[in-house]
Amino acid sequence: MTVAQTAYSVSEPITTGLTALERFGRVERPDLRYTPEIAEATAPIFEKVKHFIPAIEWAALAPTIHAINKLKKERNAVILAHNYMTPDIYHGVADIFGDSLQLAIEATRTDAEVIVQCGVHFMAETSKILSPEKTVLIPDMRAGCSLAESITGADVRALRERNPGVPIITYVNTSAEVKAECDICCTSSNALQVVESFGVDRVFLVPDKYLAANVGKKTDVEVLVWDGACEVHERFTAEELRDYRRIEPDVKIIAHPECPPEVVAEADFAGSTAHMIDWVKTRRPEKVMMVTECSMADNIASETPDVNYIRPCNLCPHMKRITLGKILDSLVEMKEEVVVDPVVANRARTAVERMINLKI
Repeated sequence: MTVAQTAYSVSEPITTGLTALERFGRVERPDLRYTPEIAEATAPIFEKVKHFIPAIEWAALAPTIHAINKLKKERNAVILAHNYMTPDIYHGVADIFGDSLQLAIEATRTDAEVIVQCGVHFMAETSKILSPEKTVLIPDMRAGCSLAESITGADVRALRERNPGVPIITYVNTSAEVKAECDICCTSSNALQVVESFGVDRVFLVPDKYLAANVGKKTDVEVLVWDGACEVHERFTAEELRDYRRIEPDVKIIAHPECPPEVVAEADFAGSTAHMIDWVKTRRPEKVMMVTECSMADNIASETPDVNYIRPCNLCPHMKRITLGKILDSLVEMKEEVVVDPVVANRARTAVERMINLKI
C-alpha cells in the first residue's frame, strides 16, 4: 500500500441539521412489474448470475434491480457492496465492490452526494469518517458485527490505563469510537506490517484474537490480544478442512486470517478477501475451497468459470440483512442515515490516515 494508491481528500461534514429525506426530497415509489423492457435492460446482469439465480426468481428480482439502478442516478448515489453481499446485489446494483476499507477509500474518489453502504454498520461509519461531506445510508441499521461489537471505546481506554506505553492497533472491523481511542488501524492484509512499524517489543492488536494470533506467529513482536472473533470465521475447524481434503485430495484451500490459527495452518493460502480473490484469479486452481463467508465464492465464480468452487457455507446473518428491497427503500426514503460525532470522526480519521500513510 502506498500513499499514491490510496490518496483521498476530506471535505467539511454536513451541518444543516436536516434529515436526509428533507435535504434530498421525496420520489415516487417505482412500479415493480416485470415487463419486456425490464427483461431486456437487465439481461446482461442476468447473464452474470444465471448459474446462481433461476430464471423464475429473476422475474421477481429484475424490476427492483432496474429501479435501484435508475434511482441511484437520480439521487447521485453510489452503492458500495462488500464481497459478502449476495450476487443479486454484488452484480446487480453495486458500483464499487471489495473489502471494507477499500470501499470507503474508493467512495471518496467519486462525485456522488450519497453513499449507500451494502455491508455492516462499522463499514458505513468508516465511509462517513472518510467522506464527512457525503450522506451515508445503510439499508438496515441492525446490520451489526459480532467482532466490532466485542469491544468499546471504554474497553480501549481501560487497556491503555493498565498497559501504559503499549501501542494499541485496531482492526478496521471496529466502531468509530474504538478507532478514535486507538493509535492506528490495520487491515487483515497489512496487520503484520503495522505491528512491526512501531519498532517496539509489545503491541495490542484488537479486537480479533485469531487475527492477532496469526500475526503473532509471523513476528518477534509480542502481539497482545482481545477476546473478540468473527462469528462466521471462528466456526471453521481444522478437522473440517482435513475432511474436505480426504474427500477432494486435489482441492486448494484458502482461508481468511480471522479463522483460528489451526485452520489457517491447514490452508494452502491465507489472506484478506481481496487477496483471496486475487489468488483465485491468478492461480486458477481446478478446485478451490474459500474458507470465509460463502457468498464470496458466488460473486467471483462468474469471472472464473474454469474454477470449481467447493463451498463450506457459513453465512453472515448481519450481512444478509441487506437486501435489494431494503436498498430500494433506502434510496426512496433516504434512510437509514449514518451519522458520526465530528469529534469522534476526526480522531478515528487520524487512526485510519496513519495506516494509509504507512508505505507498506
